[in-house]
Amino acid sequence: MRKLLLCLLFPFLGVAQQTLDSVEQLLERKQYKEAEALIKPYVISNPRHIKSIEMLGDTYAHQAKWDDAIIQYKHLITLEPNQANNQYKYGGALGMKALEVNKISALMLVSDIENAFLKASQLDAKHIDARWALVEFYMQLPGIFGGSIKKSLEYANQLEALSKVDGYLAKGAIYEYDKKSELAEKYYKKAIQVGGSITCYEKLINFYEKQQQPKKAIAVLETSQKEHQRNAAYYQIGKLAAENNIQLKKGKSSLFIYLSRHTPEEKEPKAWANYRLAQIYKHENRKTEALKYIQLAIAELPMIEIFKKEKRLIESD
Repeated sequence: MRKLLLCLLFPFLGVAQQTLDSVEQLLERKQYKEAEALIKPYVISNPRHIKSIEMLGDTYAHQAKWDDAIIQYKHLITLEPNQANNQYKYGGALGMKALEVNKISALMLVSDIENAFLKASQLDAKHIDARWALVEFYMQLPGIFGGSIKKSLEYANQLEALSKVDGYLAKGAIYEYDKKSELAEKYYKKAIQVGGSITCYEKLINFYEKQQQPKKAIAVLETSQKEHQRNAAYYQIGKLAAENNIQLKKGKSSLFIYLSRHTPEEKEPKAWANYRLAQIYKHENRKTEALKYIQLAIAELPMIEIFKKEKRLIESD
């Protein structure tokens, strides 16, 4: 009898696994609508199937359908209340919804968000994402509603115990938010020393940009480029040079390298590099060259208003 039942069930099990595999592939390809259309009927037919419920929640989350995502993640918590990642995803969806509603509605969600992240961190002593969420939560929440730099630092310390680079990045973010720039710079630099990832470099670069220290940002970009060989770094150097009217020769050479190595996968189209070149030539009072490159930018992306404005400025000089 047992063998007979297995034989009867096997085709259905195979179809189910095939559906889940297909949905995973669609999620990896960022085809979220297609993934939703495929997994939703399966969840309706199998309302207690953990993996498929999570997948449906993920399809909604990727499409910023926060109410729908919350429903699925809350269902997960009902079925598996002691699974840390379920609590984390539920808290995350609630948090994203809070960002989209009015302040009164957002405040009504604060307790549930906090409880979900705390539960996730309690259930899994090594859950890095839950601790990052708590760092951000306590850092940005007003003190009158429970926000606290001290609490945020407590979870940054927990992160540091699990992963030094995460801990240092978290402390950098906290001190930057708290306007303690020397400490923020210190921890972002420590993150680079320990981790050295693109993310680590970008945090320090962005920090220097916000601090209006473009020369320091360019220096870090050059170090990052030697380490990671990213074409995007050349564009960023050119952008900073053009925006701040500094190190113009370096800015030009970086932008020409960016253009010569440009691929369709690059984040910034060639038009933006040509726009930055036009800005640099305008700084150098070389009107003919500036017009040449702004016209190249407009030819590629004629709908970008800032390009047209730049052309008018060049022509008026």
